[in-house]
Amino acid sequence: MNKLYLIGNLTRDPEMSETPGGIAYCRLGLAVNRPYTGTDGNRETDFFNITVWRGQAENCGRYLKKGSKVAIVGSIQNRTYEDRDGNKRQVTDIIANEVEFLTVRNQSDGSDYGEPSEPPRAPRATEKPTLEQVDDDELPF
Repeated sequence: MNKLYLIGNLTRDPEMSETPGGIAYCRLGLAVNRPYTGTDGNRETDFFNITVWRGQAENCGRYLKKGSKVAIVGSIQNRTYEDRDGNKRQVTDIIANEVEFLTVRNQSDGSDYGEPSEPPRAPRATEKPTLEQVDDDELPF
């Protein structure tokens, strides 16, 4: 199985492009913090290059920007090529199968992204919700 999950912030604005056949793709730079701190007390960060294809690439190019938080589900692909000097090189690519936008859009103009908003407060156990407080999306049927 070749599957990876990454959550991080974009290190640059998305770079949109197309293949000669007209298929859209987008390149993303992603910074992912490690879950622990080093001996010096600093948290280390890993940097990944991600490629997104087709419609999802167009959405990334349209709605993401440097600093946006995203979750990536994808796979790793290795490829080799020969550089200009004739040396064989190996590259590891991350291909995104799914990109979830984790930064919430600002309500003011709909284009900028800000900090995630606070989720709605659930009623306390001692409070009985009134019919007006129950949202249809919370009903189990």
